[in-house]
Amino acid sequence: MSVVTIGSEIVHYEVLGRGRPLFFLHGWVGSWRYWVPTMQAVSFQYRAYALDLWGFGDTSKHPDKYSLDSQVDLLDQFMDHLGIAKIALIGHGLGAVVGLSFALQFPRFVDRMMLTGLPLGPYNINPRLGSASIDELIEWLLGKLTGADAARAEAPKVDKQAITLSLESIEKINTLQLASDLETPCLLVYGQNDPAIQQPTIDTLENLPLQSHVIFFDESGHFPMLDEPNQYNRLLNDFLTLGPGESPRQLQLKEEWKRRIR
Repeated sequence: MSVVTIGSEIVHYEVLGRGRPLFFLHGWVGSWRYWVPTMQAVSFQYRAYALDLWGFGDTSKHPDKYSLDSQVDLLDQFMDHLGIAKIALIGHGLGAVVGLSFALQFPRFVDRMMLTGLPLGPYNINPRLGSASIDELIEWLLGKLTGADAARAEAPKVDKQAITLSLESIEKINTLQLASDLETPCLLVYGQNDPAIQQPTIDTLENLPLQSHVIFFDESGHFPMLDEPNQYNRLLNDFLTLGPGESPRQLQLKEEWKRRIR
């Protein structure tokens, strides 16, 4: 287990591979661990880092660090501690909001982002996410999902306050406006059957900048990286290999990917 000390508190992370640095940020249920298959898929060309945010996994748990600003500050200090100047960022749920906020605050540090399940708008998060117990969240969002054992095993480590206080922070910001102000190339991914995050409407999509693009996974719920891992990993690889100035709007879920894994 790899750890760094930030402000006298322990931050847990893991790393795979060599090459350009990628940072993976987890969501509200689970920890860094459910990213392992995706990290393995890119580790031949990239150095993939995944860390546990404050209140999750094996990182320290203190309610005064559970605000969105504190999680963004954690990412900033973590990069500084490791001496990493620029990253590609892959976030999910809470990690997607943290990544978006970080890229707006420190645009020079982020080359591109792939954000899964980013809530766009004030009412796009199901209130059950904040009210349900950890056991209920595991059943609701993971159910019998194949490949979700790591997320199920890690979810009980979550401090429930880390979920509720982060949601309170997010309620105070306009994520749609933040996404509209973004200059960093950004690929947004949504599971069509996600019960926790409402998919953006056509009107919402029209407010996004030209360097942003949205792709829907038809057979996925809240965890597209686990529901449809082959397609997710292929899409991530194609996004990461886009050249400078190339728009993510040229990316699609190609039919040949779907046929290949049926």
